[in-house]
Amino acid sequence: MSTAERAALDLDSLRAEFPALARRVGGRPVAYFDGPGGSQVPRAVIDAMAAYLERSNANAGGAFASSRETDALLADAHQAVAELVGAEAGEIAFGANMTTLNFLLTHALARTLEPGDEVVVTQLDHDANVSPWFRAAEDRGLVIRVAPIDTADGSLDIEALEALIGERTRVVAYTLASNALGNVPDAARIAAAAHEVGALAWADGVHMAPHRRLDRKALGADVLLCSPYKFFGPHLGLAAIRRDLAESLPADRLRAADAHPPGHRFETGTLSHEALAGIVAAIDYIAGLGGPDGDRPARLDGAFEAIRAHEEQLTLRFLAALADIDAVHLHGIADPARVGERTPTFLLSVEGRAPAAVAAKLGDRGMFTWDGHFYAVGPVKALGLLPDGALRVGFLHYTTAGEVDDLAAALAEIAA
Repeated sequence: MSTAERAALDLDSLRAEFPALARRVGGRPVAYFDGPGGSQVPRAVIDAMAAYLERSNANAGGAFASSRETDALLADAHQAVAELVGAEAGEIAFGANMTTLNFLLTHALARTLEPGDEVVVTQLDHDANVSPWFRAAEDRGLVIRVAPIDTADGSLDIEALEALIGERTRVVAYTLASNALGNVPDAARIAAAAHEVGALAWADGVHMAPHRRLDRKALGADVLLCSPYKFFGPHLGLAAIRRDLAESLPADRLRAADAHPPGHRFETGTLSHEALAGIVAAIDYIAGLGGPDGDRPARLDGAFEAIRAHEEQLTLRFLAALADIDAVHLHGIADPARVGERTPTFLLSVEGRAPAAVAAKLGDRGMFTWDGHFYAVGPVKALGLLPDGALRVGFLHYTTAGEVDDLAAALAEIAA
């Protein structure tokens, strides 16, 4: 029996762990298709955050019980995240959110670069892994090169990206999965192309994190960015930064601050300790989906195998339904044979209907979706969808086949 079979998802049981899934709007049960913008959280995360504030709320480094408990929590949070993303505990840095943390890191790296040095970004990315590089370019005289997408299906043109990489390339910034289209590029190939010229591979793993197992080392990423509120945790940002790189970059810190604190030198000031308690609980929740036996990394492997299997079935179900609705257009990979090249996130346009109007009609039915560009300005613009953008729906591991069917039926009715 495979790991995925042993850890097959029990939807009734896992959905019962998410209080938000019991919500009703206008008498209708809510279906959360807004996961690409943020997931719901299990009761264990809520309880862990409340418990920290009730019993252990203190700053770190003190000679008393609640402070020592906070020290232990900080160590546990760094270790748990390291096991989630295939890194070492000393490589993990927390910040207010992924965007803020990435601005901090790109600023630090830019201070080591020279005018004329080049950074390659992509049209597929969320702007949080694009705008910081344009800001750095303005400050340091860098050259930004943008790798295009294929507008036929939104896939990143890897060959075009590789052609942009040259001897002056210092960074290649890319996404592991598009938060707008769901498309998954060949991240290992991108990292290898960057490393071939001595450039850094700078990966945005935010959208991928709830769908597939991340592994900084296996992916070849020198920096891997992520957001816990996308994988059933609280609002916070994190980065896994290759240890020798993190130790060599100039970090902005207070004069009295330890240059090598127990956490990470790119963590400034006091962190949201209650959020860190929530992150540990979220990771342990995911690991629990992989079964009760084995260490945390092994259980995470099993959990993500089961998550991927479930989500791919939902994807195939939705793609089949969309194929029968002529007035609904999918931007992105529609071929069921390529289900492994996408996450269960879908960018849609409904003929004759504004995206905001469609989202509102779905919202009235208790179906929560997003409309606009979702800060993925590059792909949405390249596909000619601005200024209104498109409708985005996404599934997570707690999404049911019935919810997918109801969404497809609602879209067909709205499009008629």
